[in-house]
Amino acid sequence: MKKYYLIAGEASGDLHGGNLIRAMKREEPNIDFRCWGGDGMQAAGGVLVKHIRELAYMGFWEVVKNIRTILGNIQYCKQDILDYQPDALILIDYPGFNLKIASWAKQQGIRVIYYISPQIWAWKEKRIHKIKQSVDQMFVILPFEKAYYKKHNFEVSYVGHPLLDVTTSFRPTPDFHTEYKLSKRPIIALLPGSRKQEVERMLTTMIAVRNDFPDYQFVIAGAPSLPQSYYRQIMGAADLPVIPNDTYSLLSHASAALVASGTATLETALFKVPQIVCYKGSFLTYIIAKTFIKIKYISLVNLILDKALVTELIQRECTPANIRTTLSELLKPERSDAMRKEYENLIRLLGNKGAAARVAAQILKK
Repeated sequence: MKKYYLIAGEASGDLHGGNLIRAMKREEPNIDFRCWGGDGMQAAGGVLVKHIRELAYMGFWEVVKNIRTILGNIQYCKQDILDYQPDALILIDYPGFNLKIASWAKQQGIRVIYYISPQIWAWKEKRIHKIKQSVDQMFVILPFEKAYYKKHNFEVSYVGHPLLDVTTSFRPTPDFHTEYKLSKRPIIALLPGSRKQEVERMLTTMIAVRNDFPDYQFVIAGAPSLPQSYYRQIMGAADLPVIPNDTYSLLSHASAALVASGTATLETALFKVPQIVCYKGSFLTYIIAKTFIKIKYISLVNLILDKALVTELIQRECTPANIRTTLSELLKPERSDAMRKEYENLIRLLGNKGAAARVAAQILKK
């Protein structure tokens, strides 16, 4: 029996890891998987070693505070891999952790596969040397990444974006408003992130504008790793609806969205929901990022299109006053329609569906 060890550290990685497990099992049903991930990978048939809720440290200061736990996780992971003796190690994004494991695994003679490249084109470009030394196969999902790696003399496979499969096959909850006890007013979706630090910083700012838009209801996308009580604690008297682990149904019914940066910006675009990107990190993390990050935009939508389609309100610009002004403009039909039209160009750039199936086939043929 073939055995594969998968490591993802965030909700998006868990989603794509789960789909990859399913795709590989369709090719060869008799495969065993051991995982660091979440509910998605477990539901697909992986044996879960560590859940992403234990791994989601974000930003420089948060990593420093939890460094002992992180180092302990790395040692535990190495020993677990040795005990399991996989045919290959499959790493999904999560570079701070995964690149350390990749270097070590290569020294142990373990085949290393990377699915969803670390964003080294944004910062820490020196990681390219570590990747070239320790990764046997790299699968990239953004259209410009193949040329980027070619420039560094490293051959990779561009497989298209796996979100195309997820979003196009998704069917929303049929009685969405009734099931979640929502009114019939149009919805503004709030996607404040999937990690505690993100939600804590972003949610209060996002909900501060709710009373300025009385014709709309503000609804929060709840992350699978966070309990409803956590959102209630942050909201206080606001008491907005929280939709747990059903973000795609929420986006399917939303007129607009306020979105923390990351994969959620692309997911929102694929559901053709007009959006504003809102993001605040800790002061220290922001200063470090400002010093080292080399890209023009923070959202994947703007990066892929190479232009400022969606407004990005970052750090000091991420205030209730700025959100209020920008959202008022976004809700005008001409602005919303123009953004939806540009989303069509974005979808064309992302390639064809079937990313997980293409990756599965290439992994299994070796």
